[in-house]
Parts: sequence; structure tokens; C-alpha cells
Amino acid sequence: MIRKTDRNHAEIMQVLRKIPGVSVFSTHAVGKGFPDLVVGYMGMNYLLEVKDGEKPPSQRKLTADEVRFHNSWMGQIAIVNSIDDLMKIFTKG
Repeated sequence: MIRKTDRNHAEIMQVLRKIPGVSVFSTHAVGKGFPDLVVGYMGMNYLLEVKDGEKPPSQRKLTADEVRFHNSWMGQIAIVNSIDDLMKIFTKG
């Protein structure tokens, strides 16, 4: 099964790759609610679910699999709707 990415997935990956000390791997095809990106930054791993912030909130909702994953994950996980959301996580200032 081919899994689609949100409109801003590639843009967010591109921005992440420009941040010094960040590594990023797209995991959108894993399925079962697993987040879209795994990011390494300053010795920490971040799981990011990418949603298209230009869509209405009703179209940005987590799927049932994503909700189950988010609720059961005991580590860091975040939803990123925009570059601004991303910057709040990976930059200071």
C-alpha cells in the first residue's frame, strides 16, 4: 500500500535538514499510527506527526491508529502543523 504524505511533509523535512545538529528520517510509510518523522537533535529522538495546517481542523484530526499510538507511546511525540510549530521544538529564541 502506498501511503500519502501531507502537503507540507517535504517542506518540513527540508527545514529540519537545515537546522544544525538535526538528523531526520521519514517514517510515514510504517503505518499502524506510527508518526511521520523520526528526528534526532542534541542527543534526543523526537517523533513527529505531520498534519497540513492549511486544512480545517476537522481534516487534521489524528486517525484512530494515530490516537492509539499517541496514547500508548511513553516517550516524546508531537504534532506539527506548520514550520512555526517545528521551530518551537527545534530552536531556542
